[in-house]
Amino acid sequence: MNNNELDLKHYDVRTDLALEAKEMAEGAGGGPIPGVLSDVTEDNGISITRLHVQNEQGSQAIGKIIGQYVTLEVPGLRSGDTGLQDRVATHLAKEFEAFLERLSINKQSRVLIVGLGNWNVTPDALGPLVVENVMVTRHFFELMPDQVAPGYRSVSAVAPGVLGITGIESSEIVHGIVEQSKPDLVIAIDALASKALERVNTTIQIADTGIHPGSGIGNKRKGLTTDILGVPVIAIGVPTVVYASTIVNNAFQMMTEHLEQQRGDTDKIFGLMNKMGDNERLMLVKEVLNPMGHDLLVTPKEVDQFIEDIANIIASGLNAALHEAVDTDNVAAYTH
Repeated sequence: MNNNELDLKHYDVRTDLALEAKEMAEGAGGGPIPGVLSDVTEDNGISITRLHVQNEQGSQAIGKIIGQYVTLEVPGLRSGDTGLQDRVATHLAKEFEAFLERLSINKQSRVLIVGLGNWNVTPDALGPLVVENVMVTRHFFELMPDQVAPGYRSVSAVAPGVLGITGIESSEIVHGIVEQSKPDLVIAIDALASKALERVNTTIQIADTGIHPGSGIGNKRKGLTTDILGVPVIAIGVPTVVYASTIVNNAFQMMTEHLEQQRGDTDKIFGLMNKMGDNERLMLVKEVLNPMGHDLLVTPKEVDQFIEDIANIIASGLNAALHEAVDTDNVAAYTH
């Protein structure tokens, strides 16, 4: 199969991360993907991958919409290092400012922040937690505009809940709010699904392609996109869950590598499984687990602290990127 024929739907591996979709496509095709450009920078424990899906060929190859994707990978976030968290917020602010510039969002443009997810379920509470911590100013501009200090813009925020709580699609609620408040930009924040356990709660993705709530866990929901809302939409997401089948498959791969170092030959132990490709083996694991209802969504036991920390990081980064009066290099001072 050549690069032009790659189609991730064949593998049925659910991931919301464009970086992972690219890695899967490269693994299947054996090389770079035409129509997809990427570059990586490193800064003392923070890896930033900027991915540009340029055309339909690249979009088909990795299964992601044409647009810009930026991924911040920070394995050290699990350590609770507040200094590292501050640096991540600063990088997030600067990367987000680049998105604003590309979309021609000026300093006076009005912004609506939408925190998607279920506030009653910790791994899905990222959006509502960010909404609690962002700097909301629209009411000041509406009620007392002459008293607003320079360097701030009109920012509103809402956590619309989930279909099971409200009986209304999130996109329908947001569409009504957009029609009434008329923002120039919508920022949608949601929890994502990853195919790699090490990326859970350590990775932040920014994309200018909008968002489809629940897509990473197989739910088909009406999305929040420019076509639907009529204004630009920037999505920010953090993978907070991974499938049990992915964990089993990763464990098998680690066992194989460990035994190869110890014994050299693992064919006698694993036989045919040893000759399967990664995606083929994952499909076999899913085939075994799904009928029994065991292909669960899994999150680390420390998710309570992780979700609060990363919500604060995102809120701090947004405060700095959206309000000129907030010092981008000292975002920690503005965390609620």
